[in-house]
Amino acid sequence: MESELVRQAEILFGEAMTRRLQERATDGDHTTAVVASDAGDQSTEVVAEGQPGPDPLENAPPLLKLNMTSRQQRKLWRHVETIENFWETLEELEPGVIKRLAELATERQWEIIFLTKRPQTAGSTAQVQTQQWLRSKGFLLPSVFVVQGSRGRIAASLDLHIVVDDHPENCLDVVVDSKARAILVWREDEKLVPAGTRRLGIGVVKTTAECLDILAEVDSTAAAPERPGVMHRVKRLFGLKEPTIV
Repeated sequence: MESELVRQAEILFGEAMTRRLQERATDGDHTTAVVASDAGDQSTEVVAEGQPGPDPLENAPPLLKLNMTSRQQRKLWRHVETIENFWETLEELEPGVIKRLAELATERQWEIIFLTKRPQTAGSTAQVQTQQWLRSKGFLLPSVFVVQGSRGRIAASLDLHIVVDDHPENCLDVVVDSKARAILVWREDEKLVPAGTRRLGIGVVKTTAECLDILAEVDSTAAAPERPGVMHRVKRLFGLKEPTIV
Protein backbone atom coordinates (compact mmCIF):
# COMPACT_ATOMS: atom_id res chain seq x y z
CA MET A 1 0.00 0.00 0.00
CA GLU A 2 2.62 2.53 1.06
CA SER A 3 4.67 2.11 -2.12
CA GLU A 4 1.60 3.00 -4.17
CA LEU A 5 0.81 5.91 -1.84
CA VAL A 6 4.34 7.22 -2.39
CA ARG A 7 3.70 7.08 -6.14
CA GLN A 8 0.40 8.93 -5.73
CA ALA A 9 2.12 11.52 -3.51
CA GLU A 10 4.63 12.14 -6.30
CA ILE A 11 1.75 12.77 -8.69
CA LEU A 12 0.09 15.13 -6.20
CA PHE A 13 3.03 16.95 -4.57
CA GLY A 14 5.90 16.35 -6.99
CA GLU A 15 8.97 14.13 -6.66
CA ALA A 16 11.09 16.67 -4.76
CA MET A 17 8.52 17.24 -2.00
CA THR A 18 7.76 13.52 -1.71
CA ARG A 19 11.48 12.77 -1.38
CA ARG A 20 11.73 15.25 1.48
CA LEU A 21 8.72 13.64 3.20
CA GLN A 22 10.41 10.24 2.88
CA GLU A 23 13.68 11.58 4.26
CA ARG A 24 11.88 13.06 7.27
CA ALA A 25 10.22 9.71 7.94
CA THR A 26 13.56 7.90 7.66
CA ASP A 27 15.22 10.38 10.02
CA GLY A 28 12.44 9.92 12.56
CA ASP A 29 11.53 13.63 12.44
CA HIS A 30 7.84 13.70 13.39
CA THR A 31 7.79 17.27 14.66
CA THR A 32 5.93 18.77 11.71
CA ALA A 33 3.16 16.16 11.70
CA VAL A 34 2.69 16.34 15.47
CA VAL A 35 2.55 20.11 15.52
CA ALA A 36 -0.02 20.17 12.73
CA SER A 37 -2.14 17.61 14.55
CA ASP A 38 -1.87 19.37 17.91
CA ALA A 39 -2.74 22.67 16.32
CA GLY A 40 -6.19 21.31 15.51
CA ASP A 41 -5.81 21.27 11.76
CA GLN A 42 -9.44 21.10 10.62
CA SER A 43 -8.79 21.31 6.89
CA THR A 44 -11.51 18.81 6.04
CA GLU A 45 -13.55 19.16 2.91
CA VAL A 46 -16.58 21.46 3.20
CA VAL A 47 -19.62 19.93 1.54
CA ALA A 48 -22.95 21.59 2.25
CA GLU A 49 -24.10 24.52 4.38
CA GLY A 50 -20.56 25.05 5.69
CA GLN A 51 -20.39 21.67 7.41
CA PRO A 52 -17.13 19.69 7.19
CA GLY A 53 -17.21 16.44 5.26
CA PRO A 54 -16.09 13.10 6.66
CA ASP A 55 -12.44 13.16 7.64
CA PRO A 56 -10.51 10.55 5.59
CA LEU A 57 -7.93 10.27 8.38
CA GLU A 58 -10.51 8.69 10.71
CA ASN A 59 -10.37 5.43 8.77
CA ALA A 60 -6.93 5.67 7.18
CA PRO A 61 -3.94 3.53 8.16
CA PRO A 62 -0.89 5.44 9.42
CA LEU A 63 1.81 6.23 6.87
CA LEU A 64 5.30 5.08 7.83
CA LYS A 65 7.21 5.95 4.66
CA LEU A 66 5.88 9.52 4.42
CA ASN A 67 6.11 11.96 7.32
CA MET A 68 3.24 14.24 6.32
CA THR A 69 1.28 16.95 8.06
CA SER A 70 -2.40 16.33 8.71
CA ARG A 71 -3.26 18.68 5.85
CA GLN A 72 -1.00 16.80 3.43
CA GLN A 73 -2.41 13.44 4.51
CA ARG A 74 -5.98 14.64 3.97
CA LYS A 75 -5.09 15.96 0.54
CA LEU A 76 -3.44 12.65 -0.40
CA TRP A 77 -6.36 10.54 0.83
CA ARG A 78 -8.89 12.82 -0.89
CA HIS A 79 -6.94 12.17 -4.08
CA VAL A 80 -6.89 8.40 -3.47
CA GLU A 81 -10.64 8.40 -2.84
CA THR A 82 -11.19 9.49 -6.44
CA ILE A 83 -9.31 6.50 -7.90
CA GLU A 84 -11.63 3.75 -9.14
CA ASN A 85 -11.21 0.56 -7.09
CA PHE A 86 -7.85 1.77 -5.74
CA TRP A 87 -7.49 -1.15 -3.30
CA GLU A 88 -7.57 -3.64 -6.16
CA THR A 89 -4.59 -2.01 -7.89
CA LEU A 90 -1.93 -2.77 -5.26
CA GLU A 91 0.93 -5.17 -5.88
CA GLU A 92 1.66 -8.02 -3.47
CA LEU A 93 4.60 -6.99 -1.30
CA GLU A 94 5.75 -10.61 -0.92
CA PRO A 95 4.73 -12.33 -4.17
CA GLY A 96 2.94 -15.63 -3.53
CA VAL A 97 2.49 -15.20 0.23
CA ILE A 98 -1.32 -14.82 0.05
CA LYS A 99 -1.64 -18.03 -1.93
CA ARG A 100 0.63 -19.82 0.55
CA LEU A 101 -1.47 -18.54 3.45
CA ALA A 102 -4.59 -19.86 1.73
CA GLU A 103 -2.98 -23.26 1.20
CA LEU A 104 -1.82 -23.47 4.83
CA ALA A 105 -5.24 -22.41 6.09
CA THR A 106 -6.88 -25.18 4.05
CA GLU A 107 -4.30 -27.80 5.00
CA ARG A 108 -4.20 -26.95 8.73
CA GLN A 109 -7.87 -25.90 9.01
CA TRP A 110 -6.98 -22.45 10.27
CA GLU A 111 -9.73 -19.84 10.40
CA ILE A 112 -8.40 -16.59 8.94
CA ILE A 113 -9.96 -13.14 9.30
CA PHE A 114 -8.48 -10.16 7.46
CA LEU A 115 -8.75 -6.92 9.46
CA THR A 116 -8.01 -3.74 7.54
CA LYS A 117 -8.33 -0.02 8.11
CA ARG A 118 -8.78 1.86 4.86
CA PRO A 119 -10.97 4.65 3.49
CA GLN A 120 -13.61 4.13 0.85
CA THR A 121 -12.68 5.01 -2.73
CA ALA A 122 -14.58 5.34 -5.99
CA GLY A 123 -15.98 2.04 -7.18
CA SER A 124 -16.83 -0.91 -4.95
CA THR A 125 -16.73 -0.72 -1.16
CA ALA A 126 -13.34 -1.09 0.52
CA GLN A 127 -14.46 -4.49 1.80
CA VAL A 128 -15.38 -5.80 -1.65
CA GLN A 129 -12.22 -4.35 -3.21
CA THR A 130 -10.11 -6.09 -0.57
CA GLN A 131 -11.93 -9.38 -1.11
CA GLN A 132 -11.43 -9.11 -4.86
CA TRP A 133 -7.73 -8.37 -4.35
CA LEU A 134 -7.25 -11.36 -2.03
CA ARG A 135 -9.09 -13.63 -4.47
CA SER A 136 -6.86 -12.44 -7.29
CA LYS A 137 -3.81 -13.43 -5.20
CA GLY A 138 -5.10 -16.94 -4.45
CA PHE A 139 -7.27 -16.68 -1.32
CA LEU A 140 -10.65 -17.72 -2.71
CA LEU A 141 -13.10 -17.08 0.15
CA PRO A 142 -11.62 -14.32 2.31
CA SER A 143 -13.40 -12.99 5.40
CA VAL A 144 -12.68 -9.25 5.45
CA PHE A 145 -13.62 -6.67 8.06
CA VAL A 146 -12.92 -2.98 7.45
CA VAL A 147 -12.46 -1.80 11.01
CA GLN A 148 -11.82 1.22 13.20
CA GLY A 149 -10.66 1.46 16.78
CA SER A 150 -8.51 -0.89 18.85
CA ARG A 151 -7.40 -4.12 17.18
CA GLY A 152 -7.16 -5.53 20.70
CA ARG A 153 -10.84 -5.07 21.45
CA ILE A 154 -11.67 -6.62 18.08
CA ALA A 155 -9.37 -9.57 18.83
CA ALA A 156 -11.03 -10.00 22.22
CA SER A 157 -14.58 -9.87 20.86
CA LEU A 158 -13.76 -12.38 18.09
CA ASP A 159 -11.71 -14.58 20.45
CA LEU A 160 -8.70 -14.56 18.11
CA HIS A 161 -5.58 -16.51 19.05
CA ILE A 162 -2.92 -14.66 17.01
CA VAL A 163 -2.97 -11.30 15.24
CA VAL A 164 -0.33 -10.54 12.61
CA ASP A 165 0.19 -6.86 11.79
CA ASP A 166 2.87 -4.58 10.36
CA HIS A 167 2.09 -1.59 12.59
CA PRO A 168 3.50 -1.59 16.15
CA GLU A 169 0.57 0.40 17.57
CA ASN A 170 -1.88 -2.30 16.43
CA CYS A 171 0.23 -5.04 18.04
CA LEU A 172 0.32 -3.02 21.25
CA ASP A 173 -3.47 -2.76 21.19
CA VAL A 174 -3.69 -6.53 20.85
CA VAL A 175 -1.50 -7.38 23.86
CA VAL A 176 -3.12 -4.70 26.02
CA ASP A 177 -6.80 -5.25 25.17
CA SER A 178 -6.99 -9.00 24.47
CA LYS A 179 -5.60 -12.43 25.29
CA ALA A 180 -4.40 -12.89 21.71
CA ARG A 181 -0.73 -13.01 20.83
CA ALA A 182 0.62 -10.37 18.45
CA ILE A 183 3.23 -10.79 15.75
CA LEU A 184 4.79 -7.66 14.28
CA VAL A 185 6.03 -7.91 10.69
CA TRP A 186 8.87 -5.38 10.80
CA ARG A 187 10.56 -4.92 7.42
CA GLU A 188 12.75 -2.02 8.51
CA ASP A 189 16.12 -2.16 10.31
CA GLU A 190 15.76 -4.43 13.35
CA LYS A 191 17.53 -1.78 15.45
CA LEU A 192 14.54 0.50 14.86
CA VAL A 193 11.97 -1.89 16.38
CA PRO A 194 10.03 0.21 18.94
CA ALA A 195 11.43 -0.10 22.45
CA GLY A 196 9.67 -2.61 24.68
CA THR A 197 8.09 -4.55 21.82
CA ARG A 198 9.56 -7.94 22.74
CA ARG A 199 9.32 -7.20 26.45
CA LEU A 200 5.55 -6.92 25.98
CA GLY A 201 5.48 -10.38 24.43
CA ILE A 202 5.09 -9.17 20.84
CA GLY A 203 6.81 -11.46 18.36
CA VAL A 204 8.90 -9.77 15.67
CA VAL A 205 9.56 -11.21 12.22
CA LYS A 206 11.10 -9.72 9.10
CA THR A 207 8.54 -10.99 6.59
CA THR A 208 5.09 -12.53 6.43
CA ALA A 209 6.69 -15.63 4.92
CA GLU A 210 8.84 -16.02 8.05
CA CYS A 211 5.72 -15.63 10.18
CA LEU A 212 3.97 -18.40 8.24
CA ASP A 213 7.02 -20.65 8.69
CA ILE A 214 6.83 -20.22 12.46
CA LEU A 215 3.06 -20.71 12.66
CA ALA A 216 3.31 -23.86 10.56
CA GLU A 217 6.03 -25.16 12.89
CA VAL A 218 3.88 -24.43 15.92
CA ASP A 219 1.00 -26.32 14.37
CA SER A 220 3.15 -29.26 13.30
CA THR A 221 5.00 -29.68 16.59
CA ALA A 222 2.18 -29.01 19.03
CA ALA A 223 1.93 -32.71 19.80
CA ALA A 224 5.65 -33.44 19.41
CA PRO A 225 7.42 -32.50 22.67
CA GLU A 226 10.49 -34.40 21.51
CA ARG A 227 11.40 -31.39 19.38
CA PRO A 228 12.24 -28.76 21.99
CA GLY A 229 14.32 -26.71 19.58
CA VAL A 230 11.33 -25.55 17.56
CA MET A 231 9.18 -24.95 20.62
CA HIS A 232 11.96 -23.05 22.34
CA ARG A 233 12.16 -20.78 19.31
CA VAL A 234 8.42 -20.17 19.39
CA LYS A 235 8.37 -19.51 23.15
CA ARG A 236 11.29 -17.13 22.79
CA LEU A 237 9.53 -15.30 19.96
CA PHE A 238 6.24 -14.83 21.81
CA GLY A 239 7.57 -14.73 25.36
CA LEU A 240 5.33 -17.67 26.26
CA LYS A 241 5.49 -20.34 28.93
CA GLU A 242 3.41 -22.69 26.83
CA PRO A 243 3.15 -22.87 23.03
CA THR A 244 0.24 -21.15 21.33
CA ILE A 245 -1.82 -23.17 18.86
CA VAL A 246 -3.31 -21.47 15.83
